[in-house]
Amino acid sequence: MNTEKPPGTTDELAWFKSSYSTGSGGECVEVAERRDTVYVRDSKDTRRPGLVIDGSAWTAFVGFASR
Repeated sequence: MNTEKPPGTTDELAWFKSSYSTGSGGECVEVAERRDTVYVRDSKDTRRPGLVIDGSAWTAFVGFASR
């Protein structure tokens, strides 16, 4: 995992908001996928660099978090 910007701009990615995010301005994250990489960013401040995560690491994280 790193915080480097992906190639190109993150605006080129198809971002979607977490299903746990609400419209009340709480903690919200957005996720985008490209090939074997997952990008995660703060939906309230999209100009900040997000996280760039290997797809297999993301799959392991989601599996662990869903328990």
